[in-house]
Amino acid sequence: MKNNDYHAPLFHHLSQFINLHPISFHVPGHKNGTIFPDHAKEYFQSVLQLDLTELNGLDDLHAPKGVIAEAEQLASEYFQADHTFFLVGGSTVGNLAMILAVCSPGDKIIVQRNSHKSIMNGLELSGANPIFINPEYDSEVERYHAPSYQTVSQAIHMHPDAKALVLTYPDYFGQTYAIQELIELAHSHGIPVFVDEAHGVHFSLGEPFPPSALVLGADVVVQSAHKMAPAMTMSSYLHMKSNMLSKEAIAHYLQMLQSSSPSYPLMASLDLSRSFLATLSSKSRADIFQSVEQLRNVLQLGTHWKVLLGDDPLKITLHVNKGISGFEVAQCLENEGIYPELATTNQVLLIHGLGVFDQLEKVEKVIKTINEQLKYEPNHATIDISRLFREPIQELALSHQMMRQMDPIQIPLTKAKGFIAAEAIIPYPPGIPLVAKGERITEAHIEIINQLIEQGATIQHRHIEEGIQVFSV
Repeated sequence: MKNNDYHAPLFHHLSQFINLHPISFHVPGHKNGTIFPDHAKEYFQSVLQLDLTELNGLDDLHAPKGVIAEAEQLASEYFQADHTFFLVGGSTVGNLAMILAVCSPGDKIIVQRNSHKSIMNGLELSGANPIFINPEYDSEVERYHAPSYQTVSQAIHMHPDAKALVLTYPDYFGQTYAIQELIELAHSHGIPVFVDEAHGVHFSLGEPFPPSALVLGADVVVQSAHKMAPAMTMSSYLHMKSNMLSKEAIAHYLQMLQSSSPSYPLMASLDLSRSFLATLSSKSRADIFQSVEQLRNVLQLGTHWKVLLGDDPLKITLHVNKGISGFEVAQCLENEGIYPELATTNQVLLIHGLGVFDQLEKVEKVIKTINEQLKYEPNHATIDISRLFREPIQELALSHQMMRQMDPIQIPLTKAKGFIAAEAIIPYPPGIPLVAKGERITEAHIEIINQLIEQGATIQHRHIEEGIQVFSV
């Protein structure tokens, strides 16, 4: 641990500025928190003082030369990057920027099919032609995981002119895979590797966490600091460590896509999160892992699920028994004041933080209640998602350029088989398109979507009950 690990220069300068009791004749309009609805002021007061603008000494995210540049430099040193960008638009803006930085309309890019919707949106904005590499299905946990080495190798040999290989690591549930061999494979063919590592910012802590894709050789890695580190929502990092693409290209698209008035509270939380991770003591780590183990032991008292072990110890997955849906279990937990991160048809994801959890007795009491509540529930059909991806490699049925020239029609979902989707259908969370825009809709898609709706899944689609927008080609 280095002395400057404790230093958070951006936060330090903000706090010093506040202590000057400055008079504001500048934006934002809340004037250091003095003008705000009375009934809400007590909740916002502290953070509003930090909500400043690009004043002298506070630097500019889009042309950093002072404290923001210093904070980004400290982050790059800690995460072992050549350069780190602070992001105030979530990992979404990082994913968009990295794709736009290398892809022009018509360019090929190899993309893991079970990627986040922000990756898919980057493909559409760039006009690139994605070569989708489909993930392997893990029947033990009943989830799609990662593409195989053979699939990636085949895609690269079929499309050696691809501008990049885009992977997700870890998945939402904290599962990792042998990503280093895929990175080395791509590099041997002159293809850079971009990794959506939204759920892996804490991998920088080292064992027992898996290694970050950045230290395994990836060229660009995007991390959501707010997901697993103590940063504010929408706060993320984009790390670069590459001689295959330019920092300037990434910076160009970040300044286009991010607000020209970036949030100082968000940026300060990124500065503080790096410091938190860099200075987390061995004693604190030991206490965290003991807390995780204690929580797992309590969760194992549930009679309607088994607790799955994952590569990331902070991710705790409840794999529900047949006849019960993950949505039901999640609802039971929420009814008792416990809010999980995610539910699927057969799983519930809980995320333990980088601290000690001290409400084990409440959790144990709730589990005993749920054990009784679900004892006599009727059976629910299990949704079989293993039929989604039949071919290891696929392309869109229509390119984004072609779709821009076409007018969609709306038809009932039940009649959509064989049509091409004019909009994505996305269960959220996790935000991975079940049907991507430009894909041909199959019977499996329709059955799975209907079953998800019946079980209470949230679908990010404006009018799924009324129908789906398609192209009749």
